[in-house]
Amino acid sequence: MSATAQHEITGGTFGASIPSVVAGVRRAYDSGITRPLDWRRKQLQGLIRLLTEREAELSAALAQDLGKNPLEGYLTEISITVSETEYALRHLAQWTRSTKVPVPLGLKPASAKTEPQPLGVVLIIAPWNYPVQLLLAPLIGALAAGNAAVLKSSELAPATSRAMAELLPLYLDPAAVVVVEGGQEASTALLAERFDSIFFTGGERVGRVVLQAAAQYLTPVTLELGGKSPAVVLDGNFAAIARRLVYGKMLNAGQTCVAPDYVLVTEEAAPKLRKHLVRAVAELFGKDPAKSPDLGRIINEQHWDRLHGLLDSGTILSGGGGDRNSLYLEPTILTDVSPDSPVMQEEIFGPILPLLTVKDLDEAISFINDRPVPLASYLYTQSAAARKTFEARVRAGSVNHNVSTVQLAVPGLPFGGAGASGTGAYHGKYTFDTFSQLRPVFTKGTALDTLKVAYPPYNGLKRRLLRRLL
Repeated sequence: MSATAQHEITGGTFGASIPSVVAGVRRAYDSGITRPLDWRRKQLQGLIRLLTEREAELSAALAQDLGKNPLEGYLTEISITVSETEYALRHLAQWTRSTKVPVPLGLKPASAKTEPQPLGVVLIIAPWNYPVQLLLAPLIGALAAGNAAVLKSSELAPATSRAMAELLPLYLDPAAVVVVEGGQEASTALLAERFDSIFFTGGERVGRVVLQAAAQYLTPVTLELGGKSPAVVLDGNFAAIARRLVYGKMLNAGQTCVAPDYVLVTEEAAPKLRKHLVRAVAELFGKDPAKSPDLGRIINEQHWDRLHGLLDSGTILSGGGGDRNSLYLEPTILTDVSPDSPVMQEEIFGPILPLLTVKDLDEAISFINDRPVPLASYLYTQSAAARKTFEARVRAGSVNHNVSTVQLAVPGLPFGGAGASGTGAYHGKYTFDTFSQLRPVFTKGTALDTLKVAYPPYNGLKRRLLRRLL
């Protein structure tokens, strides 16, 4: 066994090697314990108890890792995950039912149905930006579908990772759900193991690594990546538009995969939008955002340095300040931004919002479609015709009108990307489907062998009969 494979993990399986942990979870799944609906319900109920009973501990960990205000942590991490779990509990019986399928006349008498089956042992690799929600939201559907799971929490959010590793075994079946902590070495060791499904949330570079590892076992993979999600502003209530853009962008200090990454605004609307964006920042975070308890912090020095380096990509309309020691970066609005500037070459993932002007909606759509497919897209307008055009022509993981980011709170909507922004979808039943095989079952008796008409030799009568029946 290699040194990587011998990597020891923490949290519920102290001192165990990753191969032995994965093998243990597979034994649990093979034993059949995850299949009964009663077990699935108990796990989902356990998740709800964990999030409600340990809210204070989780909020403290989120504040330590990301500087999250407790209310922001509650809204974006805890309550949204509780709602997802409650939604799954309400619909579990319906989701797991088999569905009858009509049988062609030539095959009768017979019956056919489809039935959802668990995939087996799944691996969920979570990012650091929403380390509670994005670890547990995929797990909800995995458990509802009857799977066992190995969870890889992010080492870049160490306090939350530790809390998850310590608390989950107290509320979920520790034989079938295990948290693995550690850095790249642990991730590499996990990806060397055989899983029945891999769910990864993160960046495109690591997503490629996950795909390459999964290819060894032909493991199905769900990738939730990101990209530069555009916002297009045409017209409307500019005070409300600015507040919604600033809220969506500055949530979690901009470290949100569906945050509006940049704004395309018409030349006519640009002066109004610029004025109201400056006002919105002050309205939400005060004249000195550094003193605001509602603005999070950048995850670490490496990311702070990267973001600070992007501030030279345009003219600073407002913001631009920061403090590396406290990982504070002031909400910043950039104007006079060139499409070729550094801030437009990568997903920003921080509190920097570039503004670029366009002639009209057609130019904005061409700008978006000339670039990799984004995870989300946003259009601000009062025109129903413009919204219809945007929906018809823009390719993106989602299309959203007159809002930013809040679409994630709708459990009935699938969440997922397209092209470079990801593959597959989840939330609500879509998570259940992601971790299920819709297995067909066909049944026919032998008392009367009606299939004789299809057996060779094929004479003229059989040919005529089969062509008529089938």
